[in-house]
Amino acid sequence: MYRIAPDGALTLLVGDFEKPNGLAFSPDEKVLYVDDTDRKHVRAFDVQPDGTLANGRVFADLSAEQRHGPDGMKVDVDGNLYVTSGVTWIFDSTGKHLGDIVTPESPANCAFGGPDNKTLFITACTSVYRVKLKVQGVKVLD
Repeated sequence: MYRIAPDGALTLLVGDFEKPNGLAFSPDEKVLYVDDTDRKHVRAFDVQPDGTLANGRVFADLSAEQRHGPDGMKVDVDGNLYVTSGVTWIFDSTGKHLGDIVTPESPANCAFGGPDNKTLFITACTSVYRVKLKVQGVKVLD
């Protein structure tokens, strides 16, 4: 995983992922979450003031999902992480598994939207599903 600095310099931050895929920041942008599809886990890193990463750790183990590794991820304003992998797994900011959103098809990705940003849209092979939540997603800048 690389970082491109404002001056264009390219720096390798973490080089031991098998297949890094989705990424998301905590609401305060102090934690970066990166999933590793092949290893079926999500790792968390503390973002340092200079943009480097520290304290890499396995945040969530999704190895119970036999068919799919983690793919898309999004975070809500309370710091809960939504991870698509067979179902949409939900974790709190400490990594505790809160529950799952089950859709008729295995999800591939997700995004918050709707007029109040409280709708989680979940993509799958042939459909897009929407789930109304009580909490807003972190807004992603254009």
